[in-house]
Amino acid sequence: MSNTKSAFNIKDLEHISGIKAHTIRIWEKRYNILQPSRTETNIRLYSLESLQKLLNITLLHNHGYKISKIATYPEETIPSLVKEIFSPNNSKNHAINSFKVAMLQFDRQLFLKTYDSMLAQRSFREIFNNVFIPLLNEIGVLWQTQTITPAHEHFISSLIRQKLILNIDKIQSETLITGDRTLIFYLPANDNHEMGLLYMHYEAILNGYKTVYLGADVTLEDLKNTLAFHKDATFVTYFTLLPEDLSIEEYFSAFSREILEGTGATLWASGCKVLYTSDKQPDSGISIIHSFADYIKRL
Repeated sequence: MSNTKSAFNIKDLEHISGIKAHTIRIWEKRYNILQPSRTETNIRLYSLESLQKLLNITLLHNHGYKISKIATYPEETIPSLVKEIFSPNNSKNHAINSFKVAMLQFDRQLFLKTYDSMLAQRSFREIFNNVFIPLLNEIGVLWQTQTITPAHEHFISSLIRQKLILNIDKIQSETLITGDRTLIFYLPANDNHEMGLLYMHYEAILNGYKTVYLGADVTLEDLKNTLAFHKDATFVTYFTLLPEDLSIEEYFSAFSREILEGTGATLWASGCKVLYTSDKQPDSGISIIHSFADYIKRL
């Protein structure tokens, strides 16, 4: 599978559009909505244009249009109908589909155009929670099913990360510090998946907290240096990977022993590796954050 993906099999279409392969075959046979080419072994292959058409048809179908009716429309009518229903109340799926196409084409301009259209209707917080998080979840599935390559995932994640950093910078100059607690953000050693941590940093600033962002790959020894200035801080971390050579419980015990003892500091820990690999109650001073919504409630 090349990085510049321009041909898709029917399972790719299923994973990207959410329409079952069996249903796609029925729509093809009954309504001739797509015209795939065939390999020498008779495997269907679809162009990027066919994928875009299917995504538009799916959006119309989800808004009450019958496939039999859609099939009668001229090619140019379908995108026009999609634009008509593309409003602040129902733009989520259209935006997610546009971001997927931007990812598949490595098309930064399409990403920016889609993002700017969303930003004219919603706050960044709404875009991140209602569009980017579902998009990233879907991209995870596409990567696991080998529908996309790591290059696609890195491309779209990098663009989303840029928007996060841009908005963090924006609100840092606009938001007054009103909280009486300092939040210190870091990722454990050997972990560089910053997306979740960056968003938690964004929310903390938005809620008026003083923050210190240390970023990725931070050891416990490095964290000790912050205690001279912030003994009562709340450390915030996000586990995407397991700490090297340690279980979550062992990491928490080491953190409690080396960082928390003798201080007023606490730790908030989140991320899939905490939620799905740890079933024990952590030590005193350590709290598990179960979701972004849970985190925001604690702020």
